[in-house]
Amino acid sequence: MPAKSVQKSPEITILKRLASRRVDAEKIAFTVVSNPKAIPAVLQTLKSHKPSSSYGAAKVLKLVSEREPRLLYPYFDSFVRLLDNDNAFLRCDAMRILGNLAPVDFQEKLAGILDRYLDPITGQEMVGAANCIQSTARIAQAKPHLADTIALQILKVEHAVYKTAECRNVVIGHAITAFDQSFREIDRYRYDVIEFVKKQLLNSRAATRKKAEGFLKKWVVS
Repeated sequence: MPAKSVQKSPEITILKRLASRRVDAEKIAFTVVSNPKAIPAVLQTLKSHKPSSSYGAAKVLKLVSEREPRLLYPYFDSFVRLLDNDNAFLRCDAMRILGNLAPVDFQEKLAGILDRYLDPITGQEMVGAANCIQSTARIAQAKPHLADTIALQILKVEHAVYKTAECRNVVIGHAITAFDQSFREIDRYRYDVIEFVKKQLLNSRAATRKKAEGFLKKWVVS
């Protein structure tokens, strides 16, 4: 009699895919959404010393957070711990994931870590600041009661010190985009946001000036 084939568990299949030289994050994310019990295995892979595996796992989790955030919410604290990771790429992915969890954050966990979450905005790392700011709009939209706190912190980018002045101009551009996406939710600091954006009409970075023009055309009645 022919030997029966042993069917591999989704966890084993996912781990093998994450260990491969080229990680297909899209396919793995689809498998994870269909098999949520595999999430702990993907989280464990974040600790891999093999960059393709750890980065691949982070990308998979980011995709899952975009499509089915409820599946990752039980692991909220794991992503909070990742904010202190030595690897900047993993820290940024953790910010994105936590931002994507805002719509399902019924226990208000984000409010409890908001100061810590927003801290990179005024740090010296442009990539961290940009990724944090890009994620804030989703939080503000899902949780309008946090929008003013978020806006006040983002406004600080005008005087933040990054590696170069051009880095600050890039981050300011991301700030304008975030304000554009969450302006309806902002209440107390609307005037401050508008004044901040008006200043960027003289920004030396063309892309940032263009964002400022678009924002003001959309939100400010002439």
